[in-house]
Amino acid sequence: MTYQPNTKETMQLIQTLTEIPSPTGNTAIIIQKIAEYLDSLNVSYIKNHKGGLIVTLQGENQAKHRMLTAHVDTLGAMVKEIKADGRLLLSLIGGFRFNAIEGEYCRIETSSGKTYSGTILMHQTSVHVYKDAGTAERNERNMEVRIDARVTNAEDVKKLGIGVGDFVSFDPRTEIVNDEFIKSRHLDDKASVGMLLRLIQHIQKEKLALPYTTHVLISNNEEIGYGGNSNIPEQTVEYLAVDMGALGDGQSSDEYTVSICAKDGSGPYHYGLRKHLVELAEREEIAYKVDIYPYYSSDASAAIHAGNDIIHGLLGAGIDASHAYERTHKDSLYYTEKLLYHYLFSEMVDE
Repeated sequence: MTYQPNTKETMQLIQTLTEIPSPTGNTAIIIQKIAEYLDSLNVSYIKNHKGGLIVTLQGENQAKHRMLTAHVDTLGAMVKEIKADGRLLLSLIGGFRFNAIEGEYCRIETSSGKTYSGTILMHQTSVHVYKDAGTAERNERNMEVRIDARVTNAEDVKKLGIGVGDFVSFDPRTEIVNDEFIKSRHLDDKASVGMLLRLIQHIQKEKLALPYTTHVLISNNEEIGYGGNSNIPEQTVEYLAVDMGALGDGQSSDEYTVSICAKDGSGPYHYGLRKHLVELAEREEIAYKVDIYPYYSSDASAAIHAGNDIIHGLLGAGIDASHAYERTHKDSLYYTEKLLYHYLFSEMVDE
């Protein structure tokens, strides 16, 4: 059984997804877009109360199920305070640092649905005015949003309809470079969502029979820790999170292979499933790296912590500069999508 992912089309789908704002807590629009994509494939799904989507693909074995998940929610922020001078202070959503968004364009969405653009800046940005422009701490008091509107005080801002609790999303600045690299905010985890949607499309188009009934959860609360810890059918034996491989000093993952996680901040992943993924990669000549991510957790670890009796695993494309302006290579997407395909058609591991 062979499968050759069309990585160019996968990257184009990922770009479409990254360009739809979806900070955790405000994901209805992208969930609707994905639902429309699934409708176009005549794929059935349900929406859970959290707002995520669950696709079920019937398999030959209906007594044992698999579940795969990727999350569509991203890092973002909310308006925390309107300053006297008309600037906005932020409360961050998700685990990242203010320095990762300094100078970034953003979008403020009011509760009525109106949007305004802005820029995230240090209060002490101008080197011509502030002696500590380079040394002041990047924190919730010094970082602020300059709104692209004529406002000089808090009342001007309130007249625009902007208020505390309004969502702020970051410009993804997605770019596909020579059909080779894709760089963007929010490849975590829209790259994985794109790959799973492409696999669903292929399975549906070719009318392929899976060995086990398989559920695909598009979760929307992963960045705050509980996207995929529920709605897991009791028949589920294997649960695979498709997320990202984190790159940096001491890491073995790179942008050109699929990353298989052995352990993260939540502890080791299931040893048998990890070995199974490695065996599949070697058998199918899929370039891979096994890695440990020290400051990381996934929907699979959230599912375990919630008490689910499952075999859990984690794999994903290698993503450089995670939780900042991210990048990966077409080879990493290709190998990740190919390993996922062969996993879907493989036998389950021995429990």
